[in-house]
Amino acid sequence: MSKPLQNTSDPWWKHGFVWMIIAGPAIVVVAGFITLYLAMSRPNEMVDETTYQQGRQSDMSIEARRMESGQAPAMLGRNHATTGIVPPAK
Repeated sequence: MSKPLQNTSDPWWKHGFVWMIIAGPAIVVVAGFITLYLAMSRPNEMVDETTYQQGRQSDMSIEARRMESGQAPAMLGRNHATTGIVPPAK
């Protein structure tokens, strides 16, 4: 026959599983405070209209270079492969 289970009189903090269960939510709370600190100490820079236009011009020049080199963007290439219609050059 098997031995009956003994009742241990150890306090709750001496059991390892208790700390493993407490550690999960505690790590999440600490990570939340770290994220809050990073968000408050490093705010995003404001993007104005000139910054947007500069980025747009840069994108357009990349697109023009792609078209000149014969490399169509992915959507145009996919549509050409599907329909057989050559995309117009911009």
